[in-house]
Amino acid sequence: MSLTSHSAVVRRLIVSPGPAPQEQAPVVASATAVSAVLRAFGRSPEDLPARTVVLIGSSAVDPGLGAEHEGFTVRTAATAGLALRRAHHELQEGTADLVLVAGFGEPDSQTITVYAVKRAAEAMAEGDAVLGVLDVTAPHSPQAAPPLRPVGQNPRGTDPDRHRLILWSGRTADDEVRVRAELLPMLGGIHREAYPALPTAVPCGTQPGPIRGAAVAVSTLAARAVHQARAVDVSRSRPVALLFPGQGSQHAGMAAGLYRREPVFTAAVDAALAHMGEEGSRVRADWLNPQSAAIGIDDVRRAQPLLFAIDYALGRMILSWGVRPTAFLGHSAGELVAATFAGVVSLRDAVAMVQARVREAVKIPAGGMLAVAASEERLRPYLTDGVGIAAVNANQQVMLAGSDQPLGEVADRLRADGLTVVTVPATSPFHSPAMAPASDAIEIDYRDIPLREPKLPLYSGYTGTLMSPEAARSPRFWADQITDTVHFRNALDELLAADDVLLIEAGPRQTLTAFARRHRSVRLGAGAVCPLLPARPGTQEADRQSVLNAAARLWTEGHDLDLNAIARLWTWSDDDASAAAGTRTPPLPAEALVA
Repeated sequence: MSLTSHSAVVRRLIVSPGPAPQEQAPVVASATAVSAVLRAFGRSPEDLPARTVVLIGSSAVDPGLGAEHEGFTVRTAATAGLALRRAHHELQEGTADLVLVAGFGEPDSQTITVYAVKRAAEAMAEGDAVLGVLDVTAPHSPQAAPPLRPVGQNPRGTDPDRHRLILWSGRTADDEVRVRAELLPMLGGIHREAYPALPTAVPCGTQPGPIRGAAVAVSTLAARAVHQARAVDVSRSRPVALLFPGQGSQHAGMAAGLYRREPVFTAAVDAALAHMGEEGSRVRADWLNPQSAAIGIDDVRRAQPLLFAIDYALGRMILSWGVRPTAFLGHSAGELVAATFAGVVSLRDAVAMVQARVREAVKIPAGGMLAVAASEERLRPYLTDGVGIAAVNANQQVMLAGSDQPLGEVADRLRADGLTVVTVPATSPFHSPAMAPASDAIEIDYRDIPLREPKLPLYSGYTGTLMSPEAARSPRFWADQITDTVHFRNALDELLAADDVLLIEAGPRQTLTAFARRHRSVRLGAGAVCPLLPARPGTQEADRQSVLNAAARLWTEGHDLDLNAIARLWTWSDDDASAAAGTRTPPLPAEALVA
């Protein structure tokens, strides 16, 4: 079953809009009833997605009920079945990100059954408890509710030769020593086929203690890894902030080792690419088959859409472990991912913003970017009308950008003067004056995007400070992102000054991790950083091993993880013959009902 072509019911609840005027009078679709629907699941309407639609399934509608109520679109259908089918259409057409379907008079004349319906892949990626997917193709009367099909059990593919995570803890140092001593003989004598089935954390069924250890290993090395691991006292855990890298971090096959091997990551990638239409399928094909890719990974048409999908999926995977980040910071295009998690923009609209950037960027003459080991002040004499400072990432790490010819001339001058210059993998001159025409064009597109103020702290790599509500809601702010300098160093200064945090880089390579490690706070131990993926391209198993190392770090930082979610990294797989051939079966249906 393909998630991306279905809608899912994620919640279903029976509500009463209030006492009926007469005991047997049926409830009428009125403004009061719609208000009850908007609050059916205990959330304030302000917390609902901007593109929320209320669909009324009732033959009794108050003539005074308008097409909008409390800022949300209201539509009507004769029956709840028709309303559910309309919900599927709304989600597929992109006119809604959440549809609240209200079946008036269900299950009796005094009540309303409210269904929360979302795109299935997004529901799975966001950790919703999906009740089932709507099968709108089933041969039933159009008036009837479409059947609700189960998503099915997660496919399993336990491989004894894959890396897995082993966690243990104790109430005291002596207790940790005892637990480890009991664990070691078990690992030394276990048959390799049984290794994946071992409990993730020891002791089982008890609250984790403050003295913790962790090891990532294959079965043959597990005992040695546990024996050599260092126990850590985690009496105080650092809060987590997520970092999202932008263009320049991409590489062929990045994070491919997680696709079809981790369900939340897979669903999130599918959800993001599905919003790109047919282009999303081409992006996926080039990603999974880089040797036969139609467009190279460094081309903006591949780098930015795929980086967005990968960054977003990694962030969703972290959240599925039970980690609740307290802040977000994105670099350049990564700022759109950060804004999605902070509640500024929906996934669909964020993807539309990325596509607008790409569409206009390809109209700009070819250019590129340079990473230079020097200060901003040192580089100013080298700037020309066609070359600008693209990013200030650290004290001695600055990026320049511009069109090909002037940028090449500047690079020659820098090298002649003995400066270290590295070409950044990019084909467009982002964050330079050359992008001004693209900036003006995408601002027009962005005016149609519903933008909200951040619900969680969002540090802007563009302004170098905490993003204000005014900036978050400004189309001009987001359009200027592609021309102006990225002040990542300043944003990191503010983030690390606010708290002693654990920074997790949710993206390929370890570019932002390297910048953060140079920061004074991190060097002094008043902050820490951990990457999710390897520093350079490697095997698919290396992707999974790196992610498991990050999970181990979170555990030994004192975060209590969802152990079932973590275990899927070595017990879940939906690989099949088509995957081996480099193709993939269509994603899950687009709409799902969630509990």
